[in-house]
Amino acid sequence: MKNIYYKNILLDMFNQAVLVSHPATIMKNYIPNVEPSGKVMVVGAGKGSAEMARAYEEAWHKKGYKNLSGLVITRYGHKKECKNIKIVEASHPVPDQAGIKATKEIIKLIKPLNEEDLLVVLISGGGSSLLVSPIEGVSLEEKQDLTNALLKCGASISEINSVRKHLSKVKGGNLASYAFPAEIITLAISDVPGDDFGVIASGPTYPDNTSCLNAIAVLEKYKISCSKNIYESLNSEVSETPDKDDKIFSRSEFKLIAKPQKALLKAAEIVEKNKFSSLILSDSIEGESNDIGMVHAAIVKQVNRYAQPSKAPLCILSGGETTVTIRSKNGKGGRNTQFLLSLAIALDSVDNVYAIACDTDGIDGSEKNAGALLYPDTLKRAHKLGMNPKEFLERNDAYTFFFKLGDLVETGPTFTNVNDFRAILIA
Repeated sequence: MKNIYYKNILLDMFNQAVLVSHPATIMKNYIPNVEPSGKVMVVGAGKGSAEMARAYEEAWHKKGYKNLSGLVITRYGHKKECKNIKIVEASHPVPDQAGIKATKEIIKLIKPLNEEDLLVVLISGGGSSLLVSPIEGVSLEEKQDLTNALLKCGASISEINSVRKHLSKVKGGNLASYAFPAEIITLAISDVPGDDFGVIASGPTYPDNTSCLNAIAVLEKYKISCSKNIYESLNSEVSETPDKDDKIFSRSEFKLIAKPQKALLKAAEIVEKNKFSSLILSDSIEGESNDIGMVHAAIVKQVNRYAQPSKAPLCILSGGETTVTIRSKNGKGGRNTQFLLSLAIALDSVDNVYAIACDTDGIDGSEKNAGALLYPDTLKRAHKLGMNPKEFLERNDAYTFFFKLGDLVETGPTFTNVNDFRAILIA
């Protein structure tokens, strides 16, 4: 019965954290007070972009406005129906030809815009792989191989995107160049640690503060082999991105409409109603999932032993984006289940701890679950089934571990994305 009681609290926190970050909740706040006189074009990319477009369009028409068109790109399975804005699906996290085709169409739509027109850009997590236009000389296949290598090596999202930006005609502020001199308003849902505007979807309309040298340094750091074409491109001035002094940003405004911290604050509000105090560690934690799991376990033990930094009943909350260095080709899972399994092993069946770790977009890694749940008897039940938790962790197979226990969290696409959500209840 205790497991069910605490499970409901954990799921309520996660669901409310997602809801407060959902486009249907927030997009109505970003419609112009007066209908623009020129053309209004809506474009975008990301796992939440289709729902952002649907909610924006709905709020637009409720105002009585009429002039609206555009195209956004979302992940396969994340499509929403719109009347005026075309929705196209493409591949994530590795780009495909559908993304290239849709991006070409976006460029074609925004090029004719003039200074009387308004471009609304809707971006969310996943936009980097969906909005794709390789620079001259680099093929889609080369970008796919590079993306796969970057995703498996343990690089942070800011490192990955610093490489992506310098191999693209649209990332790193380049998309803004096609629309200039139109007014540009970018509405973004942040899925990156620190809410760095230039990292969200690789900053298609935001000045870039990285260089080709930064991109090359990432490849060297993680010993990633690339094609000759990619290395030549990164050593060319053609691959440099526009900075803050470029005129293309003179009529561009960036608005962050949802972020991880707000989701964590909402979760804290929920758990405090259930007689727990709350402690938000950070909304921007990065690092290996295994390591982050062990650190969280150490904090739990400190609470239990010394009532520091606070005494139980306590809920520890954190967000950000951890990474997983892939060491096995046969494992299934993602960074949240990997974190949770590492936490379980480090805690070693502490009898008063319940936890959840989920991706707020509803998809954790390679499978269709958002994440999983942890109970005091998780390891005990695993051993009864003949499972060795450490072996599952080492082969990056946390999904299978929690699947066999029946402890996966499955929500389907949430149509938003404010990154990882972690909550640990110390009863």
